[in-house]
Amino acid sequence: MAVNETAASRATPSRRRIGVPDIVFFVVAASSPLTVAAGGTPQNFATTGVLGVPAMFLILAVVLVVFSAGYAAMSRHISNAGAFYAYITHGIGRIPGVGASFVALVAYNAMQVGLYGLLGFSTSGFLSSAFGVDLPWWVVSLAFLAVIAFLGYRRVDLNAKVLAVLLVCESLLVLVFDVSQIATAPQGLSLEPFSWSALTTGAVGAGFLWTMAAFMGFESGAIYSEECRDPRRTVSRATYISVAVIGVFYAFTAWATAVGAGVDNVIAASREHGPDLVFVLGERTLGSGFSTLGQVFLITAVFAATLAFHNAVARYFFALGREGVLPARLGGLHPRHASPYMGSISQTVFAVVVVLGFGVLGGDPMGTLFNWFTNLGALGVIMLLVATSVAVIGFFGRDARGESAWSRVIAPALSGVALLVVLYVAFTNFSALLGTPPDSMLNWVLPAVMVLVGVVGIGYGAYLRSADPQAYARIGQGAPAQD
Repeated sequence: MAVNETAASRATPSRRRIGVPDIVFFVVAASSPLTVAAGGTPQNFATTGVLGVPAMFLILAVVLVVFSAGYAAMSRHISNAGAFYAYITHGIGRIPGVGASFVALVAYNAMQVGLYGLLGFSTSGFLSSAFGVDLPWWVVSLAFLAVIAFLGYRRVDLNAKVLAVLLVCESLLVLVFDVSQIATAPQGLSLEPFSWSALTTGAVGAGFLWTMAAFMGFESGAIYSEECRDPRRTVSRATYISVAVIGVFYAFTAWATAVGAGVDNVIAASREHGPDLVFVLGERTLGSGFSTLGQVFLITAVFAATLAFHNAVARYFFALGREGVLPARLGGLHPRHASPYMGSISQTVFAVVVVLGFGVLGGDPMGTLFNWFTNLGALGVIMLLVATSVAVIGFFGRDARGESAWSRVIAPALSGVALLVVLYVAFTNFSALLGTPPDSMLNWVLPAVMVLVGVVGIGYGAYLRSADPQAYARIGQGAPAQD
């Protein structure tokens, strides 16, 4: 695995191409407002019976804002496309850092590939109902995959522009839906979904898991730290803005859905209509055209989220290849676009194999590919958030670097405890995310896979220490510090 100290190993994507708005587009697109409004929120109401979903969004937004204090502080001193991997390396050590890198690679790959199941299934269904064109879901997924591969190969600012257009359209549609529901609430406006009783009745632990899944991607701003203007400020500002936008917007949308269906009826309506609830409510207030338009923008929303995760995976491959953890060829940058094109190609090949495999074998694109893979990815990200909270304290424990006690110790300690509780709930209530019986083997097999990936990564890090000291020394050091 050893590589010489070449230009490739020191390579860094071109900077000064993206700013705060661009990173916010990447982050919010990954969480996908319309996907959460149409899929995540009704599923949360339906499977948990918790009316207080809007309150959960605000609570978790506060937890993640607190987490972001330490995360943003780290971003001011470490600029690395590996993000979690680099932070955990600098805060805890190189061997745990390699373990984190393996978890991150598997988690983001799982999230991105799982989204192809939803993207192909939704689009093929729309083409069939609207135009009478019947195509296998996996053929549609492969077509989208080709477009995403092209964009991932190109300059990062082109990706940002595409995401900006799609995200603005998607968000406006959700906002119009929200206003229409509030304006015509059949039982009148009610703040009951924000009450303590609404928050504590039902499967509360599973409810927090569904809500946490809606925030996935908020942490990805640091992945673009080597490509943004003024990384000391850009990443931290973008992270705070993204968490605030996601938390407030999604809480508002969940509340609008509840009052639109009626707070006494929203749980039953969610169980009856599932992901179609938004379209059923929208047709009532905005007419039949809303459903068609909504389905189109749901497709573009999932496409945007898939593109965002593709970019994240490509940059992790790049960071690990550049530093010798993975083959050095993965650390190559395109000579013209300065994009991590080898990482992009690697992710594309992996996605093609999985999608083709599911298609040829007749796998379920929603119940298996989307549901299993995205929830596995979400679990891995929660694990990384807990480890990063510990890493922040370890990093600044050696040198305060001018940061406040709040950012160095208090905020990461508080968020670390809160996120550890979320992680515990995730492991013990994983069946709520999978929709499987409590005694299903999958409820512990899938979480065990992510733990095993981390253990294998730690073992590989220990192997590198003795087998390739040069590569071991470069772990987490690929980008220059920003002090």
